[in-house]
Amino acid sequence: MVSWTELKQACAGCQNCGLCATRHNVVFGIGNETADILFVGEGPGEQEDLTGLPFVGPAGKLLDDMLRIIDLDRSLNCYICNIVKCRPPRNRDPLETEQDACIGYLEEQIALVEPRIIVCLGRIAAKRLIDPDYRITRQHGQWVQKDGIWYTAIYHPSALLRDVGKRPETFDDLLAIREKLREVGAKV
Repeated sequence: MVSWTELKQACAGCQNCGLCATRHNVVFGIGNETADILFVGEGPGEQEDLTGLPFVGPAGKLLDDMLRIIDLDRSLNCYICNIVKCRPPRNRDPLETEQDACIGYLEEQIALVEPRIIVCLGRIAAKRLIDPDYRITRQHGQWVQKDGIWYTAIYHPSALLRDVGKRPETFDDLLAIREKLREVGAKV
């Protein structure tokens, strides 16, 4: 297994796909590197690309509010990253080939963090990490255990900004995440 430093350096110099040609910054991840819970989005947006930090735009502010509801804080007790580390043009969904080019970095992050719980933020992350046929509208909030890690998916914060009608069910999903954290004895 590589170290955090080695992984960050490899990621910073990555040219495995075309996204490297248009990026300002690699958006590696942020948070507690030994957290019991890991949040995974699909890829960085414009603000993230400019700052090099995940979830710093409007969706990031909403994610911070969502984390506070369940006593989490990005700098203290969770880790946040994305499947792809470079911004897809015009914030489009990352292509399968781009996900394939980056997935090794995410796998190393997961191995280093050793989370008990992984929360997929949105359908792209859920399809990649839980099930290729995942349906976020039907399956959000459901739990699956793989290799000793509990996985669930919730609506992506940007989806909640576009459709506030999804917020009540997301609130229920957040409460279920808090309960799962207690159930697995996570340090929060």
